[in-house]
Amino acid sequence: MRKSFLHTALVTLTMSAMLLACGGVKVPETYTQSNQLPQIYPDYTNVTVPANIAPLTFQMDRPADEMVARFTLGDKELLCGYDAVQPDADDWRELLEQARGKDIKVEVFSSTDDQWTRYQPFTISVSPDPIDPYISYRVIPPSFRTYENLTIRQRCLENYDESIIYNNALCSTEKDGQCINCHHYQNYNPGRMQFHARQNQGGTVIAIDGDIRKINMKNDSILSAGVYPAWHPTLDIIVYSTNKTSQSFQSLDHNKIEVYDSESDLIAYDIKKNQVANIENDPNEFEVFPCWSPDGKWLYYCSAYFNPDDSIVTDPLQRVVKYHKDIKYNIYRKSFDPDTYTFGPRCLVYDAAAIDSSATLPRISPDGRYLMFTIGQYGCFHIWHHDADLCLMDLQNDSVRRISTFNSPDTESYHSWSSNGRWVIFSSRRDDGVFTRPFIGHIDADGRESKPFELPSAYPDYHRQMTGSYNIPEFMRGPVDIQPQTFAKVLATDGEPPVKYVERLSK
Repeated sequence: MRKSFLHTALVTLTMSAMLLACGGVKVPETYTQSNQLPQIYPDYTNVTVPANIAPLTFQMDRPADEMVARFTLGDKELLCGYDAVQPDADDWRELLEQARGKDIKVEVFSSTDDQWTRYQPFTISVSPDPIDPYISYRVIPPSFRTYENLTIRQRCLENYDESIIYNNALCSTEKDGQCINCHHYQNYNPGRMQFHARQNQGGTVIAIDGDIRKINMKNDSILSAGVYPAWHPTLDIIVYSTNKTSQSFQSLDHNKIEVYDSESDLIAYDIKKNQVANIENDPNEFEVFPCWSPDGKWLYYCSAYFNPDDSIVTDPLQRVVKYHKDIKYNIYRKSFDPDTYTFGPRCLVYDAAAIDSSATLPRISPDGRYLMFTIGQYGCFHIWHHDADLCLMDLQNDSVRRISTFNSPDTESYHSWSSNGRWVIFSSRRDDGVFTRPFIGHIDADGRESKPFELPSAYPDYHRQMTGSYNIPEFMRGPVDIQPQTFAKVLATDGEPPVKYVERLSK
């Protein structure tokens, strides 16, 4: 496993701390009882977790000299303490296996100036629903910095192992940099993945069962190379949006960074034939964020009508900048026939503009019942909008609600379902309003959610020390086995011949 240096160093330090923390720890005999829950970071009070999750480590989020936590399940007890709570991996795994479908009681004690306090106990509920063993994400510095240090990483959820899938430094020079984005998998399969590189040695990388290709998707008949991919669940077809994207910085607005599309369309790419076709390219509509239904018979996406009555501002980008708060995205879908590769007309699924809002990032649960999306006041790049929330639509009755248990006073944005549909991972800025961190929440078969938990780390303060955002968290059934250097060698080639444009794909 190729671990990041920082995370490896923290794991090494905390393994030493565990010997001190969990060996000989005792519950204090005298203490003052508080009627408050403990202030801990990360906040793991009353969360629901899968039985195969890595140990939840935490520390006091207020000044304290020492702390002790007692986990109890029936007659089984696990004690941890010292300056942080870091359960032994084997003890934690055994405890959670016995707690499937039950609640673990957690008591926290903290000491300040030799005075101990016992806080109100809380529970950690252990769901019988397992979670996929891996996730992947892009780690990106703040958007106002350069992109010279971007990585796509993968993390085992059952422990703290993290490794690099690809690092753009492998194909960047001091003069010519490379940007990477939009990693994606076919049906959670790490053996079938793709990501896109821009600028130096740019192209779309597609890996299929060990065969790695660099695709040149530029063509005069489409706006740009594809982004925001949606790989058909069973066919070798990937739908992308093609976008002309710009970014601006705002000194007076609460949302300091704004990302705009001045044009965007939908395209479909046939991997085997190396052919591409437009699906939606209305010049007055901004189409973006495609997503397949689990059965592969429907393509969901977002689109905003934009045709302001302004004869003075004619430049497309300047028109978008001027009217960007008037751009509202709705959610649509198109039928798809897998036998003929034919798309039907678009149908409105959710009219966000009717309530003066904008809906983005539709994602369908694996059982096909629920549509999760992000909602904000305007625009399509809600990751920078502090008002952005997650919503859930029941496709059986079209009811829509904000997921209050998942949402926070700050940004909730990108989200994806686990392969069994019982877990959702999403990006949130609730910790500090600056960096996105991954949170995982449980949703039962009836759409009821539980309080989400922050991605566990070997050391509780790891995320606070990390000055980068987790971007596009995706579940995977296993790890990507391709070495970063192998991807770099493929990107360094000229790649395959440019895609051939066709009016429509055919089987």
